[in-house]
Amino acid sequence: MPLWKAFHNGKSHLSIGLGIKACNEGYKVFFATVPQFINQLKETQSERRLTNFESKFQKYDLIILDELGYISFDQKGSELLFSFLSLRAERKSTIITSNLSFERWNEVFNDPALTAAMVDRLTHKSYVINMNGNSYRMKETEEWLGQ
Repeated sequence: MPLWKAFHNGKSHLSIGLGIKACNEGYKVFFATVPQFINQLKETQSERRLTNFESKFQKYDLIILDELGYISFDQKGSELLFSFLSLRAERKSTIITSNLSFERWNEVFNDPALTAAMVDRLTHKSYVINMNGNSYRMKETEEWLGQ
């Protein structure tokens, strides 16, 4: 299937398509949902392996974190994610998908200062793609129900 056809399904499909393209071009790519990734950060911190974990991730050319905004996290999770993303800022590529506008990210991070700093770092020298529109899943469900 051509890469562009994978894009019409939504944010996750677009990010996965870009990740596949990057892999095919020889880049190292990592994919996880934001909740999975924060759990990994917390686990490695509790095992005192956070520095090794962060070093490992500096080797990835592209990190894709999917589904920011579906689940809020505690202060520790917010701080760990912020620290991790700050290390990558302006050095390596990161894709984050979210169903929330930046104005609503405080609902997830529960810290206005940290949220503002996160948005500032993520949007500096970056591309923001706003994918407003009807849900592909809803359209597919409606077509299925109509049959």
